[in-house]
Amino acid sequence: MNDDSLSRREALAAIAATVGVAACGTGDGDGPAGGSGRDADPDAGVGADRPIWVKDPSPFIRHGTNLESRLEDMHGLITPNELFFVRNHAPTPLIDAGSYVLAVGGSGAEREVRLGLDELRALPSQTLVAYIECAGNWRGFFRSVTGRTASGSQWGTGAVGCAEWTGPRLSDVLSLAGVRADAVDVNVIGLDEAGWARPMPLAKALDPDTILALAMNGVPLPPDHGFPVRVVVPGWVGSSSVKWVGGIEISTRKVWVKANTTSYVLVGDRWPADLYAPADGAPITAGRVKSALALPRPARLEAGPQRLRGFAWSPRGPVEGVEWSADGGPWARARLIGAHPALPHAWSRFELEWTATPGGHVLRTRATDAGGETQPLEGTHNEKGYLLNVALPHQVEVT
Repeated sequence: MNDDSLSRREALAAIAATVGVAACGTGDGDGPAGGSGRDADPDAGVGADRPIWVKDPSPFIRHGTNLESRLEDMHGLITPNELFFVRNHAPTPLIDAGSYVLAVGGSGAEREVRLGLDELRALPSQTLVAYIECAGNWRGFFRSVTGRTASGSQWGTGAVGCAEWTGPRLSDVLSLAGVRADAVDVNVIGLDEAGWARPMPLAKALDPDTILALAMNGVPLPPDHGFPVRVVVPGWVGSSSVKWVGGIEISTRKVWVKANTTSYVLVGDRWPADLYAPADGAPITAGRVKSALALPRPARLEAGPQRLRGFAWSPRGPVEGVEWSADGGPWARARLIGAHPALPHAWSRFELEWTATPGGHVLRTRATDAGGETQPLEGTHNEKGYLLNVALPHQVEVT
């Protein structure tokens, strides 16, 4: 890890930490139990008056500091804020909008700038519809589909959601600091107690669809989703869309932090560490094409005609098709809803008609995206349990 880059990151974090933050609790490792696969006490609070989340956690499945959505509760293109999953590396901080300052600088910047919330709101605004998915979504299925358990929070299918995000382009904010010709990386640093940070190549930071979101689904960002500012990096895994942004470092060197060295890296025989040093494996950027039924697990249905629905998404643009299969039978086309070139970063919905007969059944779906990638029928294990996108078996009991 580059000591010079790290010292700059720490300096920016120190500047950002001067804003009003009422956070606390302890940070965690790669998962809520430090990557052990065991969740922390889901009902634990932080101090007498400081809960882990601001939103009502009752609709969710709890995993330590995280809240997993239930896909069966979602019905439209947009996931309501109150049902959107929460992936926190520490309890949600409460940030005072009036004293908030975003510090932008670093060795790759011409100057350091400090921007308040009103100054960010005054910049030209971009609105996009994009899904965000935790890289560890589906981790709880590794044992059933690969025969080996992966470490970390044992997510089901609900660490994903799709929202409308509004705010200035990250490129416009960087331009205020001036980007030097030799700039390489842009590191985004959060104000949570974990100090979560995730760098990206300059080209990704300058992508017009990479934004600093100030609003989610038409209202100011809720605290659990990054108030007052989060970066949204469409197509990249959720850890890249840093919440509670307080510092941005433009660097003339490759930036190495926890999020691309020991966390959010693919570790296993297929990713020898010596090829990716100083990272422990292959750092993760984009997600993978996936689909899931909007049903409980296991599902219980009545015999007879059933119209089932689900969601499909891909980092490479709209999903072009979804197929489904029952009990290992032939694949049939599902009806795709909402896939459109104008919404390349959104997820799509699908429906299928199935005549359910009494007994136990296994349904599978598989999506194909605009680049021709289709979900595989077999999963590949990695130690930290990232990016599983096998055509997932879904058990259904019909009465």
